[in-house]
Amino acid sequence: MPELPQMQALAERLDVALRGQRLEAYQALSFAALKTVTPAPEAVLGATLVGVGRRGKYLVWEFGPAGRLLVHLSQSGRVDLEDPPKTTRGRGGVVRFTFAEGGSVFLREFGKERKAAWWVLAPGDDGPLARLGPEPDSEEFATLVMTGEDRRRIHTLLRDQRTVAGIGRGYADDVLWRARLSPYTSLASLETDARARLLEAIRGGLADGLARERTRTGGLSEPKLGDHFEIHARAGTPCPRCAEVLHRVSYESYEVAYCARCQTDGRVLADRRMSRLLK
Repeated sequence: MPELPQMQALAERLDVALRGQRLEAYQALSFAALKTVTPAPEAVLGATLVGVGRRGKYLVWEFGPAGRLLVHLSQSGRVDLEDPPKTTRGRGGVVRFTFAEGGSVFLREFGKERKAAWWVLAPGDDGPLARLGPEPDSEEFATLVMTGEDRRRIHTLLRDQRTVAGIGRGYADDVLWRARLSPYTSLASLETDARARLLEAIRGGLADGLARERTRTGGLSEPKLGDHFEIHARAGTPCPRCAEVLHRVSYESYEVAYCARCQTDGRVLADRRMSRLLK
């Protein structure tokens, strides 16, 4: 799933490519993907794109008084920049936005479960953005990390968009590896030095991830985005820090990667899927 670094870098590229252009047309290819009824997409047709930004994992397209568009890529949504624009449906087509100066943005979906989606919002309406927690670099989130008493597993906490916006499974794995913390520990159990280490790992990990993502060009088209992670999805390979083999805990639709030596004092966490295979 694209996370804060991927979405921030993509927003920056789209902003450079499209800022100041007029939205000329849209082609809805998957009608279930549009999550709003009013205003209709026609409300922003003919409007000039003021800029493209990001909030959490959402792309935010600002059209001034006409309103704004939100795009969420969910698990496997991807974005192509087309120049010249196309009219074909394309594989997994969701929606295509065409701009007056000739370029278009094509949103498509590779997955079968959670789907990419888009919203049209009136001025002043935050839509799904209203449910998001603070950004990871905010003082509000820093206060939560340093003083909070949340007793959930910290991997779960970091992935909760109502708690902190923009982090998913990939950067949760990488951040906790950087901080040398077990994914199963809780925020409430951490001492002050561990909390400070966690906050530094979150901010440093996301900043480094963003620097790597800024080396991409064009849209965000690759079916797999794991090439820029440090340990996420790399179970069975050597830990980049200590060279021990990385482990994983497998769930129904995802897995958590970690280093037993660096994060759990050498203890291998229970993996129910592996336990079933060994029976």
